[in-house]
Amino acid sequence: MAQVLAIANQKGGVGKTTTSVNLACALARLDQRVLLVDLDPQGNATMGSGVDKRTLAATVYQVLIGEVPAREAIVSQTAAGYALLPANRELAGAELDLVELDSRETRLRDALAEVDTDFDLVIIDCPPSLSLLTLNGFCAASGVIIPMQCEYYALEGLSDLVNTVRKVHANFNRQLGVLGLLRVMFDPRVALSQQVSRQLEAHFGDKVFKTLVPRNVRLAEAPSHGLPGVLYDPQSKGAQAYLEFARELLARLASQSSAKPRASAAAPAAAVPDTPEH
Repeated sequence: MAQVLAIANQKGGVGKTTTSVNLACALARLDQRVLLVDLDPQGNATMGSGVDKRTLAATVYQVLIGEVPAREAIVSQTAAGYALLPANRELAGAELDLVELDSRETRLRDALAEVDTDFDLVIIDCPPSLSLLTLNGFCAASGVIIPMQCEYYALEGLSDLVNTVRKVHANFNRQLGVLGLLRVMFDPRVALSQQVSRQLEAHFGDKVFKTLVPRNVRLAEAPSHGLPGVLYDPQSKGAQAYLEFARELLARLASQSSAKPRASAAAPAAAVPDTPEH
């Protein structure tokens, strides 16, 4: 049974898609069977995986509205080594179309159920908004990974996102919780970054992943070549950080799995404290 994880942050430009494609690639390199779901109408995760979003016969949009099953829309093998459920601009119309459909919040979860045994991990790249698409991602997932920069504006968005996770946990998906916070675009030379990083560690404790993903030009260049940074320049500091993060994530998931059957499925969301004042 696949572990389904949503990568989410309603603040744009925080490295959410960069995290999604590089984490998927790093996990694939660690011999995991990975499906990356592009749930963003911009289709950046699709292009960053080396798939041309303009030539697709079927995407996650057709899957959500029930026109095709997930298995028919999945690109089974990308250059990055993982499978992809792609997206393009058609997905922008899903918000209106889903409103008229039954079980509109769980369409993605129901679609992924048919390929559940094909993968070890499913990574969902959510759009940078708290929309019906994001709600579908949250209803399908058991954990949310929040990539964030160490700056004060990021803390504002974090509060809203944590509250959304709690509401989805209470009303739609009792399995959902915040799996952890990933500090990205980290620059140790900036005092503010160090300060906010320490504040996050003090307030969220072990919810903060130990891995720090640095600002790295090779990660920024990689999408223009249709590759994750982990493949574009495996020796770069950014690529090495995502490989380290993939190992840390697998260890955390294994630890949580071994801790069952205590009430860990419902605990994560409730265990996340309010965001710190700033």
